[in-house]
Amino acid sequence: MNRNDTTARIAHVFRGTFVHSTPRAAVEILQNCVLGVDDKGKIAFIEKHQDVVSLLEIWGFETSDIKQLGQYEFLMPGMVDTHIHASQYSYAGTALDLPLLEWLNTYTFPVEAKYKDLDFANDVYTKVVRRTLKNGTTTACYFATIHTDASLLLGELADRFGQRALVGKVCMDCNSAVPQYKESPILEDCYPNVKPVVTPRFAPSCSSSLLSELGEIANNNKLHVQSHISENKEEVELVKTLFPGCKSYTDVYLKHNLLTDRTIMAHGCHLTDEELEIFRETGSAVSHCPNSNISICSGMLNVRNVLNHKVKLGLGTDVAGGYSPSMLDAMRRTLDTSKALTIQDPQHKTLSFEEVFRLATLGGSEALSLDDQIGNFVVGKDFDALRVNVCVPDGPIDLFPGEGPKVILEKFLNLGDDRNITEVYMAGRRVVPFPDT
Repeated sequence: MNRNDTTARIAHVFRGTFVHSTPRAAVEILQNCVLGVDDKGKIAFIEKHQDVVSLLEIWGFETSDIKQLGQYEFLMPGMVDTHIHASQYSYAGTALDLPLLEWLNTYTFPVEAKYKDLDFANDVYTKVVRRTLKNGTTTACYFATIHTDASLLLGELADRFGQRALVGKVCMDCNSAVPQYKESPILEDCYPNVKPVVTPRFAPSCSSSLLSELGEIANNNKLHVQSHISENKEEVELVKTLFPGCKSYTDVYLKHNLLTDRTIMAHGCHLTDEELEIFRETGSAVSHCPNSNISICSGMLNVRNVLNHKVKLGLGTDVAGGYSPSMLDAMRRTLDTSKALTIQDPQHKTLSFEEVFRLATLGGSEALSLDDQIGNFVVGKDFDALRVNVCVPDGPIDLFPGEGPKVILEKFLNLGDDRNITEVYMAGRRVVPFPDT
């Protein structure tokens, strides 16, 4: 191993067990390893424990600098929430009694109209950023609202608390039950780890001219794009009525130049195989939001089919259609949905917990086209990581003799919560515990 950057200094060194995904392995467990993070927040090395002497010589850190992980601790990559509505967090856990279109008009649009009040926005956005960080979400792809100042505030808060974020100022110009809730400008790039994302709410709330304008802006500026697609059957039928010249819901976005390799579309429960082929050809991604899909009775995405089409796919909490801000919940609901599909069709190949772990980490980074920066423990990538302790006092997990690291990982994924996530790092900066706690 050669030290390529002689100006970099080592900021953190960890020794113990590391769990991550690679393109070849859904779960790779690295035991008795040493990982170093430089002062730019990037992974400088990851080597076997027996190489520590040579690492000391090459990198110039001291033995006393090494943070030793405990027997029941491991480091894993930070989780990537590919679809969450920060502006809906105030009513998360409630208002799950209506189907999508009624749900939007009854709950969502009236609440989101309140974000012209920056005090209200500051309260909600502070809470959602802190809550998701505590739950291990180091990267979040956020929908905000139509309000420019409040959307900029969300970006500022993500930067302040240390969360990597894509922040989308919602664009919509028709079919809202709240007439004044319409606007369309785009946010600017403000912070190193907080980026704008072009955000047409979804096709039914956007005119063809607005979609075309947004597609042009996204392509001219090489920006990310996020929206919703084929969430429930009523919505799909509405799109056919509103855009009669398009062959499918996917064709609407395709014709307006909104499907690129930087596009993430939420839900996709009712996408056809032909539409998935367009996703693969364009490099666009799907965000699977199983809690929301079930909670408001939208449908069940066949993740196996999406993956078989070689379409990029990540997981999303979709707060507040999804009632939990935790990506651990998103993983569990992903497995539940896959098993429900197997009950319906015994030929369906159920997802494994290892595959779902990859979707929440490396898969999410691929879906957001950030996998050259984050997603796993590869030299040169940013150190976005969680320190997990499955044996915290009064924690939710009981362990028994002889349980190895893979069993410990599975128990954390199925039983763990934010109490087990003792430290969170984003780009080498420890952001949890919060400095004020």
